[in-house]
Amino acid sequence: MAASTLPPNGRLVNIGTHSLALYTHGREPSSCKDPVVLFISGVGSDALNWQAVVRLLGPSLRSYTYDRSGYRNSESSPLAPSAENVALELSLLIEKAPIPNPLILVGHSWAGVLTHEYIALKGTDQIAGLVLVDANHETTPLVMNVNDPILWTVAAGVEPYSAWGVEAEHKLTQEEWDAFKAAETTEKFKQIEYKEESENYMPSFETLRKKGLNKKQPLVGDKPVYVIGGTRSRDWSGLYKAGVAKGNGTEEQRSHVRELIKTVDAKNEGLMKEFLKLSTKSELVWASRSGHFVQMTQPEIVVDGLKWVLHNIPASS
Repeated sequence: MAASTLPPNGRLVNIGTHSLALYTHGREPSSCKDPVVLFISGVGSDALNWQAVVRLLGPSLRSYTYDRSGYRNSESSPLAPSAENVALELSLLIEKAPIPNPLILVGHSWAGVLTHEYIALKGTDQIAGLVLVDANHETTPLVMNVNDPILWTVAAGVEPYSAWGVEAEHKLTQEEWDAFKAAETTEKFKQIEYKEESENYMPSFETLRKKGLNKKQPLVGDKPVYVIGGTRSRDWSGLYKAGVAKGNGTEEQRSHVRELIKTVDAKNEGLMKEFLKLSTKSELVWASRSGHFVQMTQPEIVVDGLKWVLHNIPASS
């Protein structure tokens, strides 16, 4: 990967086996004790889904986004993209960059699992706080099936970003949206997305559960944790309506999906509340006008979460 393809704020960081693309936003911290923000994307996502949040955050706070192995400007890894390996490579990126400051980790979707694997690997010493954006809890697949085959039978041939309302309601600039969409059409993206989603996503939950971190609460002590829940029924209703408009599904299948939609928000609420146990200082808010991709449709809620975490970092940290 030629460095010339990187934007001015990007660089390739050699983590030993290959290089990852790291993007720097905001001013240089005045001290290595000042917290910085590190954004971690969900399954099948690169750094571009954080663009609206980074822009809203402004230049006053140093933050970092990065492309996981195989995505966009990062090189492919010799390791399978399991959550454990992703966490390992993240820890090496932080070490080699280097980023010595206390970290506020902001994780979307699968990054709920990834941040826990990072904690399992490195502990919480460098963590200053967490912002979890409609994140996956280790018990998510036991509670709701986002890959429900009947749901996706009814939604067959539907363009997800359009059906979810993300295409109409995202807060990216047109240039940012075009770049986000273009990255997902590349063969490189499709290959790593398939490896993550089809081969490593589901097993990662059981792998994490076996570590027993959920029994060691509050896992991060008194470090602030801000939990943002998305309104999943918005996404699933959008898929359902678009699928029905195409004539997809039998009445029995459609009825099954309608029942899923009725219960998904209550199930997701229970999962989000589990994250509150992570800290003695935690907060839960709902993105009522967003589905799963809160950072793209209501980025201001993520920025509010970061401000809350900064305000609530213990003075002793």
